[in-house]
Amino acid sequence: MRRLPVYLLLDTSGSMKGEPIEAVNSGLETLVEALRQDPYALETVHISVITYDREATVLVPMVSLEDLQLPRISTPDSGPTHTGEALECLERLYKSEIIPNSEDKKGDWAPYLFIMTDGKPSDVMLFGQMCPRIKKLGFANIVGCVAGPKAHRKDLEQLCDQVASLDTMDSTSFTSLFKWVSDVFAQGNRSMGAKADTLPPPPAEINLV
Repeated sequence: MRRLPVYLLLDTSGSMKGEPIEAVNSGLETLVEALRQDPYALETVHISVITYDREATVLVPMVSLEDLQLPRISTPDSGPTHTGEALECLERLYKSEIIPNSEDKKGDWAPYLFIMTDGKPSDVMLFGQMCPRIKKLGFANIVGCVAGPKAHRKDLEQLCDQVASLDTMDSTSFTSLFKWVSDVFAQGNRSMGAKADTLPPPPAEINLV
C-alpha cells in the first residue's frame, strides 16, 4: 500500500502558552480521530509532527495513522518563532523519508503540509529563503493557518496554496479547524495525492483565501 505522507508544522512559541496550546492538543486529537474513521486513510496516511519556537523539534517522526500516539504538546514561557528553521527541518525530513517512484516500484503519493502560527517568523531571512525550496519539493497541497489577532497572513501566503484564518484561539475554533484539515487530508487520500484545485468548504469559524 502506497503511503500518503502528511506533515504538521505547529507554532509552539511562548504566545501559544495556556488555552491556545491546549486547544491545539484537543484539535489534533479530533484530526486523528476523524482520519481513523476512514478505513482507507487508516491504511495509507502517515503523519509527522514538527513543533517550532526558539528551535524546531521533530515531535512525531513519520508514523502510520494506526500506530500514531500523540504526545502532549507544551510551550516555553516566552521566546522567538523560528519558522524558517522549522522549514529547514521539514526539508531534511522530506528528503530522507519520502519514497520516490522508481522503475520497479511506485513511491509515496505526493505529501500534504499543514502549517499553523499565531504570529510571524522571527528568522525572517531564513524563512524567505526556505519558502521557494519547500514549494519545489512536490507537495500536493500546502495549507496554512494564521490564528489570533497578531498572526501575519502575508508571511504564510509566500509558502501556502491556501491560508485559513481564525479570529479566536479557543478550543471550539481549533477543533473546527483540525476537523476541516482532516477533511482536506481525506480528500487527498481519495485523490491519491493529486493536487486539489478546490478544498472542502471550511466551517463558519474559518476564513479561507
